[in-house]
Amino acid sequence: MRRGRWRSAGGALVRVTVVWAVSSLTMLALAGILPDFRLQSEDGDSVTQVGLTAAWGAGAFGLLSALVWPLLVRALLLVPALVLGLLVFFLNGSLLLMALSLIPADRAEAAPETAVVVAAVMSAVASATSTALAVRDDEAYRRRLYRLADRRRHGRARRTPAAPGSAEPPPGLLFLQLDGVGHEVLRDAAARGLMPTVADWLEHTHRITPWRTDWSSQTGASQLGILHGSTFDVPAFRWYEKDTGEVVVCNRPTSAAELQRRAVARTGYGGLLTLDGASRGNLFSGGADQLALVLSVSARRGRANRSRAGYFAYFSDPANAVRTALSFTAEVAREIGQAVRARLRGAGPRVSRGGLYPLIRAFATVVERDVVVAAVIGDLLAGRAAIYADLVAYDEVAHHSGPRGRDTDQVLARLDRSLALLARVAEHAPRAYRIVLLSDHGQSPGETFLGRYGLTLKDLVRAGCGLPVSRRAGGTRSGAEARAAVLAALHRPVEAGEEAHPRPGPDPVVLASGNLAVISFPDLRGRATRARIERAHPALLPTLANHPGVGFLLVDGEVLGPGGATARLSEPGAAEALLAPFGPGAAEAVRRTDSFPHVPDIMVNSAYDPRTGAVHAFEEQIGSHGGLGGEQGRPFLMWPAELSEPDPHLVGAEAVHRVLRRWLREADGPQVPLGTAGALGTAGARGTKGADGAERAEGTSGTPVKDQRSEPPPGGIFPSAGVPVQDETR
Repeated sequence: MRRGRWRSAGGALVRVTVVWAVSSLTMLALAGILPDFRLQSEDGDSVTQVGLTAAWGAGAFGLLSALVWPLLVRALLLVPALVLGLLVFFLNGSLLLMALSLIPADRAEAAPETAVVVAAVMSAVASATSTALAVRDDEAYRRRLYRLADRRRHGRARRTPAAPGSAEPPPGLLFLQLDGVGHEVLRDAAARGLMPTVADWLEHTHRITPWRTDWSSQTGASQLGILHGSTFDVPAFRWYEKDTGEVVVCNRPTSAAELQRRAVARTGYGGLLTLDGASRGNLFSGGADQLALVLSVSARRGRANRSRAGYFAYFSDPANAVRTALSFTAEVAREIGQAVRARLRGAGPRVSRGGLYPLIRAFATVVERDVVVAAVIGDLLAGRAAIYADLVAYDEVAHHSGPRGRDTDQVLARLDRSLALLARVAEHAPRAYRIVLLSDHGQSPGETFLGRYGLTLKDLVRAGCGLPVSRRAGGTRSGAEARAAVLAALHRPVEAGEEAHPRPGPDPVVLASGNLAVISFPDLRGRATRARIERAHPALLPTLANHPGVGFLLVDGEVLGPGGATARLSEPGAAEALLAPFGPGAAEAVRRTDSFPHVPDIMVNSAYDPRTGAVHAFEEQIGSHGGLGGEQGRPFLMWPAELSEPDPHLVGAEAVHRVLRRWLREADGPQVPLGTAGALGTAGARGTKGADGAERAEGTSGTPVKDQRSEPPPGGIFPSAGVPVQDETR
């Protein structure tokens, strides 16, 4: 034991010495290349003295990076993460200037802008050297992982008990969500060699099945159902609630917190990750007590909010910060190049990719990926029982580049490398892990509604209500037809230059969610019936239903299609026939949404072409999701073969939740409550309790109402993993 300890200490000393030597040589080389960087006095020094100066500077820079950098990052936790990523170079350059000032006799000097370059290069070289040494020395790499795992295992022995009759803890589950990756896209990427890790799993260890989303095919509804077991009363990604006068947006922190509270109240338990779970990069916590980049808790303030701490844990290592910053810059350049190439080729359909989008894409595909992957590595080495992480890179790129093509192929390949890294780390974890891949929805291609018809849906609605629209929108064929329909409905002759007079009252609220849109009338109390809408706006419903870009409308239990087709949802078979082109289960999905308390007055689903799979997004997206039609409603579930088979016809995220919960119970561990977990009573209980008595997720007052589609509830900061995260600058 002692010999192994001395050997480990000796190996660490050798690695530190090598990294120091390489950093010193790098500093010497940069001093010879850069004109505003010197490592000798103005009178000149001997070669030996210059070398000692470089060694002194490299050592001081490394020491300051280890000691001061974490304090700087912690002080900047309140800075938005995107800004923090851009500050990395400046902060690192400041540390180098501090290190040079510590060299005696004023032998070193650098201009501020040069210091930024020198610091970035030195950090990158030091990180690459350290990583190469660890990877080449397999035994040292294993010892490093096991040492980290042992520290966490000793502190968590009480919370990860061994299975009965076994000295080993039960297997844990790692759920990795590839946001927006449809079933066919994944199978195709694996078959074409873009995702060799996934292909190997499918061939040897895993099985896969598609599942069908609800009408609202978007992350807010699907992830709420997967993690908390309820998609009830989530009609779209955005909608207006008349009782509060608020617009709910699933990716708004306050809205996400409220949706999670409602789900907990409805199901009566904290969520999939209630006991010994970790939630990373998600909209919702799933009841986990270990959180990083979780939107539903990000609006909270105080020690209870550990979501932003995930950035500190990652960026506290300056090598991580520099590596991610370099990758971030490369991704911005990649996006600009891809956008220019698409424009020069005249590729279509196409949407604007300028403004802040290159930075937003780089954040989703680089910063968030690196932070989430590092967090999951820490969870694996800590031996947590259930981990759920969302990787959003593909979804973000597909919205602007389309679901299939060179741009998204590159993203899928990089995601596969992240999966391979996590699989390698899982081999060294203190417990065995079963890795489950899944997605929350797919993406359907198609030209935008605006691009195809020259006006937005909001313009069309305003024209159909007789409200003023822009001259550009009014000049389109759709705008002119809507104006004529209004005048005809008011029994007035159509005269050139005449405008319909808007009725008094607030404008309708029109909100887009991919190829699904909702319309609400704030001045009509409660859910508006078809008769009330026709009295207030006699031309609106026929204008919308007969527009070529609209597939169908839902109005108070009735489906309206083109050419005057109508079907009451209560009439057996009528809605099924009208909605048949939108795929199996479409009528049932619409019927369920119609039962929600906050369903808007009018729900609009875009047209869908079954031959091409194309839809028309009401947002500026050429890859979209949110409604019915095509691959957006066919995500995938991929699981290890040793787990039990799910139903081959999974419908809805709630059904996926039940499958995942069953797999957790199959491990015979304490990952999920075996009885009713902290059911909420009328006294206003605020959460559910785990086995250790810790509160896991907020509830609400009042007795929860059970969702008939749901199965009843069953009978801080992550540590630095010390494992290299891939550099994606290539």
